[in-house]
Amino acid sequence: MARANDEAAALIQELADLLSITGGDAYKIRAYEKAARAISGFPDDISGMGLAGLKKIPTVGEAIAKKLLDYNETGTIRQVEDLRAQIPAGVRALTAIPTLGPKKALTVYQELGISSVAELAEAIKEGRLRGLKGFGAKTEENILHGIDLMQQSGDRVLIDQALVVAEEIVAELSTVTGCERCVHAGSLRRMRETIGDIDILAASADPRPLMEAFAALPLVAEVIGGGDKKTSIRTTMGLQVDLRVVPPESWGAALQYFTGSKAHNIRTREIAVRAGLKLSEYGLFDADTDELIVSRTEEEVYERLNLPWVPPVLREDTGEIEAALQDALPRLVTVDDLRGDLHSHTDLTDGVASLEDMVAAAAGRGLEYYAITDHAPDLFMQRMTDEKMLAQREQVRVLQKEYPDLVLLHGSELNIDPEGNVDWDADFLAGFDVCVASVHSHFTQDQAEMTRRFVRACENPHVHIIGHPTARLIGRRRPVDADWDEVFRAAARTGTAMEIDAFPDRLDLPADLIRRAQRLGVKFSIDTDAHAVGHHRNIRYGVGTAQRGWLTPDDVINTWPLDRLRDFLTKRP
Repeated sequence: MARANDEAAALIQELADLLSITGGDAYKIRAYEKAARAISGFPDDISGMGLAGLKKIPTVGEAIAKKLLDYNETGTIRQVEDLRAQIPAGVRALTAIPTLGPKKALTVYQELGISSVAELAEAIKEGRLRGLKGFGAKTEENILHGIDLMQQSGDRVLIDQALVVAEEIVAELSTVTGCERCVHAGSLRRMRETIGDIDILAASADPRPLMEAFAALPLVAEVIGGGDKKTSIRTTMGLQVDLRVVPPESWGAALQYFTGSKAHNIRTREIAVRAGLKLSEYGLFDADTDELIVSRTEEEVYERLNLPWVPPVLREDTGEIEAALQDALPRLVTVDDLRGDLHSHTDLTDGVASLEDMVAAAAGRGLEYYAITDHAPDLFMQRMTDEKMLAQREQVRVLQKEYPDLVLLHGSELNIDPEGNVDWDADFLAGFDVCVASVHSHFTQDQAEMTRRFVRACENPHVHIIGHPTARLIGRRRPVDADWDEVFRAAARTGTAMEIDAFPDRLDLPADLIRRAQRLGVKFSIDTDAHAVGHHRNIRYGVGTAQRGWLTPDDVINTWPLDRLRDFLTKRP
């Protein structure tokens, strides 16, 4: 996804937020929010597009297209700048708290003069919000949770934002004369959920051309520091990026070292010491003579330590060294292993692309089967009806004739209500090929209630997959509280898969829970949950999360042939 799309989408979303504060028209606000999702998920780079091209983005009419044209020409949107000037900076600072809406932010500013996150936290502790309309004890608790989430995320960004920047830099530096190799390293190579600084590693006999090209990139806002071995910059998005250039003969040792994690590297250095060796970013050396033994490739470094090469996603000191010593590292699932996608949406509900466009995108991925799972009626804002769903089923049946190599499955994303029930009765549910069931409300139930809720959903013979199980939104909403081992035992017993949702702000199940679920016999489905054509590209983040959870292809139901999948979807009561 191009950075221009992300930046423009963020500006349109900010426009919606600012209009919410100033009391703008609710219909326009929703239109801007939907357009922001569409722009973010649009597969083509919008930079340089004219008005006609911009109007081809789903849900983008002439008025919003003109705002995007403004962005393409000026780097901003003038209406956003005007509204920023009208709204006090303190109010805008408060809206960064994920659990505090724009109107409440304006209320605490106007009524109490609060203009910073720290002041708001102090006011809650002093009980000063209690007299305000709409601010009870539960509201205060939610705001404090939001402040905590914001502080935990700090300056870290989601993996997709970091990877877009890293890949752009790597592509540019790889063309510099003398550059023999260039990749991203660090936590980004290990596919962590959020990224602080981006680490770029390059190999060249002469580092100067690379350092100069790096500092001159268009995305550079500030050069923090520079030298022959390392240069650090800050991008226009506020990300710090560190470039290290090493001699080609040191490549393998440097890549191993700068990939990390620190805990993994401590373990590999301990193994080296016990073997009479020294391991650093420069190579693997004899401890007595300082003679260089190996350093050109990671594989050589690990082999000399009597270890197989360890995939970067596993390098967290969570058992990978022990598994490597026993030659028991898993053959991790890859994007190429996936035969299907079992969770996606169209513009019938909250998607921004048509059924035809979403199916075409799935076919473009080379999938063998693809499920359309629009929202069920209990998510009231989606306005689903039986008639709409049955009409879509017929559309799917007709569209199938155009795709002889792609089997279309008709399904739905059901809503798990507070008691564990789902939309529709058994007879209606029996008409679907696949049903994903997810928690979309009542996120604050206590552990016992939430556990019962999931277990009952798993026991429903028409629920095949639990969607984005923890319901978290990284940096914005905490995971729900459940006895996960109990939930996973129920899932294994009933033949219900746990989803790994590939959306970068979900990545749900997280890797630690994936490993727990796998040990209890659970199967998984890695899905895009795509709401736009461009969201199909997110699948690599879901696969990266599955790899961090040590999953093999056999653990993942959408790597299976269709006959085996259909047998799994025939749940036995």
